Amino acid sequence: MRSRIHDQKGMYFLTFTIVDWIDLFTRPVYAEILLDSMKFCQANKGLVIYAYVIMPSHLHLIFQSKGELGLSKVIQHLRSYTARQIVDYAKNWAHPESRRKWLLDKFAFNARKNSTNSEHQVWKKGSYPVYLHSPKMIRQILNYIHQNPVKARIVKWPEHYVFSSASNYEHGKGVMEVTLLEDIWDDMGYIDLS
Repeated sequence: MRSRIHDQKGMYFLTFTIVDWIDLFTRPVYAEILLDSMKFCQANKGLVIYAYVIMPSHLHLIFQSKGELGLSKVIQHLRSYTARQIVDYAKNWAHPESRRKWLLDKFAFNARKNSTNSEHQVWKKGSYPVYLHSPKMIRQILNYIHQNPVKARIVKWPEHYVFSSASNYEHGKGVMEVTLLEDIWDDMGYIDLS
């Protein structure tokens, strides 16, 4: 049974994954497409982002919707818009992309195999929402998100990873604004989830 968002205004942890776990976001341009879309949803769709990390093949978020659309619609917009932008970028021969044919073939293959209404499928189906119902759970997920690049041995310290909200929590500033969960964060340090 697939998880669903039951409370459209609730706080959730979600994961979006690129099909076939392709390391798409090793190219900063694709991470920027994702960041720009998240910023747009913050400014125009009522999206409140508390934490995020863009890993090479996936995105983790803690967020909720304060707008009229509700979280499910915002997620749908975010996924479909970023998919179109990623495919458009990859198709454009004016942009440098050494994996162009391979990427587009992978996206097309996944669209055919999953019988989508699109020519290309960028994101795996589902986002597997987890309703965050307690401060302890929020702290654990926040730690998990920020420790992802450390566990993957990309960086030594979470705040050194550019495409993460860890620097927002550590230094008050990152590549994207987030709503800090200071009251939850300040009373406890990182929790080792291993």
